[in-house]
Amino acid sequence: MRKLVIKYYISVFLKYFIQGLLYMAPAAVTIWVVYKVFVSIDTLLPFKIPGLGIIVIVTVISVLGYVGSTFIANPIFALIEGIIEKAPVINTIYTSVKDIVKAFVGKNKKFNEPVLVKINMESELQKLGFITQHDLKTLGIGEEMIAVYLPHSYAFSGNLFITPKKNITPIEASAADVMRFIVSGGVINIGEKTENEK
Repeated sequence: MRKLVIKYYISVFLKYFIQGLLYMAPAAVTIWVVYKVFVSIDTLLPFKIPGLGIIVIVTVISVLGYVGSTFIANPIFALIEGIIEKAPVINTIYTSVKDIVKAFVGKNKKFNEPVLVKINMESELQKLGFITQHDLKTLGIGEEMIAVYLPHSYAFSGNLFITPKKNITPIEASAADVMRFIVSGGVINIGEKTENEK
């Protein structure tokens, strides 16, 4: 009898311990990553002031953003980009990174048209994705085709599919919510409102 009671309390303890890990692990990992970023940036500066590194980085990026939006700076940035575009390898890296950043932020965001894509006609298999190009004439591809990007779950990667427009079904949902839903592997409830939204 005593062994059964002990086993019961151990199982209850383990249950709550695992539940506690599930609650704390994401927060702990996030805090650890942020801490490592702070420490790494702080070591680059001659002044040993905690948090100064991230403040400097944010400030420099903001200043560059402001300067880059002025009429005076635009010709300078255009000149620098012109020089970079003449370097074969550097040009490939620079334009790729630039296009990726523009796809997620700024005025010309690309992943803003969430759709459902029919992948297999026989099994009715479908995947969530985002339209990236409606017109593929410059590639010599017919008007009935469209470019769709399908992100991977738990990763910052994905695949580009060229598929007939008839296989595309628009989704009436926020692009940000759909992206979160895909990246999380479908474990979040995108229709669930937060306390601030209720």
